[in-house]
Amino acid sequence: MFSKEYLYILLFLILLQNLFRNEKPQTARELKLQQGYPLDSLLNFTELATKYGYVSEQHTVVTADDYILTMFRITRGKNCHGTIRKPPVLLLHGLLMSSDSWIDAGPKAGLAYLISDLCYDLWVPNIRGNYYSKKHNKLDPEKHHEYWDFSIIEIAYYDIPALIDYVLNYTMSEKINYVGYSQGGSTFLIMNSERTEYHDKIGVGILLEPGSRQIYTKSQLCRQFAYAYQTNLPYLYKIGIYEALPIGGIVQKVAAFLCKNYIIADTVCRNFLSIIDSFHPGSVETETIRVLMGHFPAGTSVKNMAWYGQAMNVDVFQKFDYGPSKNLQMYGTAEPPPFNLSAVTVPVVVIHGRNDFLTSPADIDWLTSHLPNVLEDYYVVDPLWNHFDVTYSQFTAKSILPKIKEYLEKYSQNREM
Repeated sequence: MFSKEYLYILLFLILLQNLFRNEKPQTARELKLQQGYPLDSLLNFTELATKYGYVSEQHTVVTADDYILTMFRITRGKNCHGTIRKPPVLLLHGLLMSSDSWIDAGPKAGLAYLISDLCYDLWVPNIRGNYYSKKHNKLDPEKHHEYWDFSIIEIAYYDIPALIDYVLNYTMSEKINYVGYSQGGSTFLIMNSERTEYHDKIGVGILLEPGSRQIYTKSQLCRQFAYAYQTNLPYLYKIGIYEALPIGGIVQKVAAFLCKNYIIADTVCRNFLSIIDSFHPGSVETETIRVLMGHFPAGTSVKNMAWYGQAMNVDVFQKFDYGPSKNLQMYGTAEPPPFNLSAVTVPVVVIHGRNDFLTSPADIDWLTSHLPNVLEDYYVVDPLWNHFDVTYSQFTAKSILPKIKEYLEKYSQNREM
């Protein structure tokens, strides 16, 4: 599929980005500000929320397999002046992202701000492996490679149920409404196919550019990078590399350093994002690019990255492929079984763009054709709407928020303010 030389280059980049994965931040925030880093890129979720007038909380959730997750809550939006609506809303980020991705675009465009301004009790989690949730009751991520033995499958099976149960118990609610982006949509689908007991705990699932089968992913950079992880996974394990693209790694550090410069952010960094996804002129503001590079990539496991290499090369939405021998032990079949999408009976709304080079319209059309309870398959009107626009576009308030608002209101217990 790809030349050996190209794969060697990608493997070298993977090795390089892990050289500094254990390095702790040494540069004081004040010094970075003097060096030109934007303040928002140096702030965490609660600091950002406070800066812009939003009341937030930090919560700790422990999964059944002892992973410790950090979840934030915006209890009331700055522009919410009425009764808090029920049920609570869970807003889940995508691959290599964190809760910060929902507020990096600022209060006029960040979906966490916009949804909380609609007077919803908003919960914004972080899944295992990113820098907010890199903890475990028994394992040290820096010392025990077993910590990193997870992919999207474990995230869906353990993290999402634990987050849902925590919110329901804490708020004494019967249901939550779920908004999931990219991998956050994938994990929703996997959980509801594997753990059907959670169907009654969800009012509606609003899936933004959800991933499933990804055989038609157009981004060659993403395809080749994920394929490099997949084909080199045993070698990476052999040399002790288990974590992918962490905060504080060389890739993130270089990106944050370069993109702090306004001119570089507006040219080089903008063009790089377009290479990863697609080109949408004027959608993401330059200041947002400067900020997001302080929080992205946020880290995951190399095993999770390898699953994406698999997903882009098979025409089904399936479990992790361990190879024929281990598959027989794990699943009883030589090939990993597909997820049973017909079991996902929860009401689902799918919102996506025609210019998405990561989760292509063809793959999402395939997905919706296999789901039994799709309320609406909505294409964003803007023909250039792409994958990154969901989190970073300055146009989210007009492009996707109205549809999100429509279905949250339909599944809200108190519609009148």
